Amino acid sequence: MKRTGGCNCGQVRYELDGEPIRVGLCHCETCRKLTGSAFSHYGVWPRGSVRISGETGCWEVRAGGDRFCRTCGASLFTWVEGEDEIEVKLGALDGPPNGLEPQYELWTIRREPWLAPREGAEQWERDRAG
Repeated sequence: MKRTGGCNCGQVRYELDGEPIRVGLCHCETCRKLTGSAFSHYGVWPRGSVRISGETGCWEVRAGGDRFCRTCGASLFTWVEGEDEIEVKLGALDGPPNGLEPQYELWTIRREPWLAPREGAEQWERDRAG
């Protein structure tokens, strides 16, 4: 399976090979502000399965370096230099994130009360263990 995505202006593009290692939702304050929404929906792929083109900026966050398009500002992915995994914001895919259902939720202590827990997903009050 190959998926593609990128920023709003098209300056940054990426290709994802295969299925993600895991898919999650995060309700932390940083993710809310990065997405402009109540939570972030992301997938984690092996870094070697992701090809990126274009110039990105980097904002250091608790989870690593949040990469964004220097032209349009779209938040695209997060990773720590030298690590083997990359966290891709699924809202930046070219198509809907079909089949990429969250397996866990992070920072549920900050989940909106009107948003029900995802049935069958692991629930973590803060960061995921391990």
